Amino acid sequence: MWNTIMITGKIRDERVAIIEIEVLGLNQRAKIEATVDTGFTGYLTLPEFLIDYLSLPQIGTRHTIIAHGSAVLLELYLAKVIWHGKERDIEILQTDKQPLIGMSLLRGSRLKDPELLEIGLCQD
Repeated sequence: MWNTIMITGKIRDERVAIIEIEVLGLNQRAKIEATVDTGFTGYLTLPEFLIDYLSLPQIGTRHTIIAHGSAVLLELYLAKVIWHGKERDIEILQTDKQPLIGMSLLRGSRLKDPELLEIGLCQD
């Protein structure tokens, strides 16, 4: 069974899945395009300028293994996102790269139509 609120996106020519997500900060909100990264186990990454714009509170740091295998220490922030039509509290890692959506945020979702990139909330 599918939730009626679908998250839609697009597949770029280089076969990268992109979806738009709304991030809520203390006094601001921003709609951003983020790459779906099935190798990233966290929720979301954002660059410093977006974290500053949203005035996100830092809640610590986290040791993380990045794509090429190096261990790095990244700053960890707390935010809300609109996910399947509802506000959801998530952790955000600060990076200097394109925003990434990871598997923790995608958990409980299913890809309904890979040609259209529709992601629905799984309600088994």
